[in-house]
Amino acid sequence: MSDFRKILSDDKVYFYDGGYGSLLMGRGLPPGLSPEVWGMREPDVIRSAYRDYVEAGANVLTTNTFGGSGPKLGLDADVFELNRTMASMAREVADGRAFIAGSVGPTGKFCEPLGELTFRELVAIFKEQIRGLVAGGADLIMAETHFDLAEAKAVVIAAREVCDLPVGVSMTFEGNACLTGTSPLTFVDTMQNLGVELIGTNCSAGPEQMRDTLAAWSSRLETPVVAQANAGLPELDDDGNTVFRLTPEPFAEASVKFFDLHAKFVGGCCGTTPDHIRALRRLAEGRTWKRPQKSDDAQVVLTSRSLTVPLGFNHPGVIIGERINPTGKKQLTAELQDGLFTEATRFATEQIAQGAPVLDVNVGAPLVEERELLPQLVKKLVAEFQCPLSIDSNDSDAVEEALWNYPGSPLVNSISGEPGKMERLGPVCKKFGAPFILLPIQGKKLPVTSAERIAVIEELVAQAESLGIPRRLIVVDCLALTVSSKPEAARHFLETVRHCKENLGLATTVGLSNVSFGLPARELLNSTFLAMAMTSGLTSFIANPNSQRLQETLHSVEVLLNRDPQAGRYIEKFSDWTPGAPAPAGTPSAPSGGKETEGGDPVFTAVVKGDKDNVVALVEAALAEGAEPMNVVNDRLIPGILEVGEKYERKEYFLPQLLRSAETMQTAFTRLQPLLDAAGGGGSKPVVIMATVEGDIHDIGKNIVCLMLKNHGFEVIDLGKDVPAEKIVDAAQEHNARVIGLSALMTTTMVRMEDTVQMVRDRGMDAKVMIGGAVVTEKFCTAIGADGWSTDAVEAVKIAQRLTQ
Repeated sequence: MSDFRKILSDDKVYFYDGGYGSLLMGRGLPPGLSPEVWGMREPDVIRSAYRDYVEAGANVLTTNTFGGSGPKLGLDADVFELNRTMASMAREVADGRAFIAGSVGPTGKFCEPLGELTFRELVAIFKEQIRGLVAGGADLIMAETHFDLAEAKAVVIAAREVCDLPVGVSMTFEGNACLTGTSPLTFVDTMQNLGVELIGTNCSAGPEQMRDTLAAWSSRLETPVVAQANAGLPELDDDGNTVFRLTPEPFAEASVKFFDLHAKFVGGCCGTTPDHIRALRRLAEGRTWKRPQKSDDAQVVLTSRSLTVPLGFNHPGVIIGERINPTGKKQLTAELQDGLFTEATRFATEQIAQGAPVLDVNVGAPLVEERELLPQLVKKLVAEFQCPLSIDSNDSDAVEEALWNYPGSPLVNSISGEPGKMERLGPVCKKFGAPFILLPIQGKKLPVTSAERIAVIEELVAQAESLGIPRRLIVVDCLALTVSSKPEAARHFLETVRHCKENLGLATTVGLSNVSFGLPARELLNSTFLAMAMTSGLTSFIANPNSQRLQETLHSVEVLLNRDPQAGRYIEKFSDWTPGAPAPAGTPSAPSGGKETEGGDPVFTAVVKGDKDNVVALVEAALAEGAEPMNVVNDRLIPGILEVGEKYERKEYFLPQLLRSAETMQTAFTRLQPLLDAAGGGGSKPVVIMATVEGDIHDIGKNIVCLMLKNHGFEVIDLGKDVPAEKIVDAAQEHNARVIGLSALMTTTMVRMEDTVQMVRDRGMDAKVMIGGAVVTEKFCTAIGADGWSTDAVEAVKIAQRLTQ
């Protein structure tokens, strides 16, 4: 085959293959056994599956390596050889008739702060797998079915460090977000910042549901798309076998519509077969690719794991909160010198509440080792807040270290014309998909006139583009010089902003307060300057959001520029406005609402907000004030975690917030446990045995359920993953468990749940069995005789409570 990159720009549409798990099960794959390991034992079966897809018309074959990473295969596996073998078999079968996509699935692990792996460790895991795929002859690296933005990003980084093959990334969504809270648009924004060649979605409920995902990202889409839907949801037939009901023709009729939503590649996922691909290809005969037509003018997009902040001429002006900077702040400086972040997180909380959607983070102070402290603070802020960050340091090494701890696309502040600066930091920003502020300063002289600034800007932009850095990663600081010493400075600034907008199409920013230095009534000058700059095309500004006049000006200008439909944000913010009143709080970028915003108890609020670091001190304060330990649990901790559960169900919170709140409550409960035991208030707790069933090594969901159950007063005995039924039932008898909780992620292993249910019956035990996992359904629960089922941790707690009443 020719270079895969060449077909990405032609006018044709192409076809991926379909699912392998259910196909291989029909060809002898034993329940619970890894398809990758079995494929090494039965290579002819894998070759036949590849061959059938090629003959059905697939232009792209996906290697049987979805679970081919070290954590999935186990310590004794030869990761390189397995991936090399599977890729080389696919190439051999394709024989020039199809491209080979090296499949890289999730590891089943989370990186920090959601899990224990560092981002670097995750990249190293994927590099080992990708090396094998490259050696086996893959034409592209395809990350599939990912549900965490950081892990998907890790595959991209790993691929770029190993090879120069094109990279595609496909994420799976449930409704308007993936498991860890990333929306389809945030995913697309981040992947396009990373420069991936192919963006996709796969493994949703079916083609009809997937259309909403494709439509959601179309406004900013510039990259070819691959769409691979399931053949519906898995169901059990009368014989207890897992089946997918959507047959080839209806599947093809629904999936062919993806081409109208700019898909260049369409294939299938779980439950689809060569017949599904054959029907799809037949129905799509003669179609041409409808190239993405970006309708949103966002010049630059910043992202966190769960939020997107666009910078664009028709988007609201963005405040970049400046307060996390030790300059002139004695307490913050002292804390940073001691490696503490209490004041930094306080500034973050305040600025978000005041309406700053992006936070600048700077730790530059005497006696502070930025290369160590900056990444630590970034990691902490990522764990606690959802808004994107601006990583601010003159130390390029510190910036790079911080980027290794960020899941999305942060802003880097900044890259100047200092010799070697662009060459050192520009490629790093490109690698991590991080937009950066371009500072038009060369040498020791500040460019005063607009002509001088524009010349430097154009030279630095050309230098960046020569390094392969796209303009979507560039934000220009147009330099606000103080008008007290340079009266013409504001005029030249405005001319530079207009040039960046009208001639270069570049987003712009400014350190706003510089313009008024040395003059009285600085807020008056700053706010007037802001209004003039925004009308000239300024897209963001670095400032203190706790300024009444600044907020008034910002929102007034948005109305006058017709960027606030029906003045909705303006009315919401200033409906009770009076001259001279304190600045109203802004709209927080993290979800809020509910009891914690009503001045409730600090311990309750800590649980809801996931303030793990301070909850013990708050518990201690409550005890010092005379609160009884049991009352702290019943009146503060439990209501807090219930509020979190409600937010999770309302989709206000996602997995990261759920995890952090659960850990916060557990931290508080650990402090109270000795007091409860001493007072005899601990009481006996209903015992729950938890395990992932035999053959299944996925334990993320099960671990979250364990944590939530503990927080709701259950004694949890976690047996781990890949646990045989006999061991589970033995443990339930030994500990007199009231409930057995079983988890499975794969259709090939969910059938093992019935083993435990049957063994409980055979032994005449009273224990109830609840089951969970993405593939589990109510029909399956009924079919195997389980007592309850759930697909998330909040529902699992409710079921356990019902079963123990």
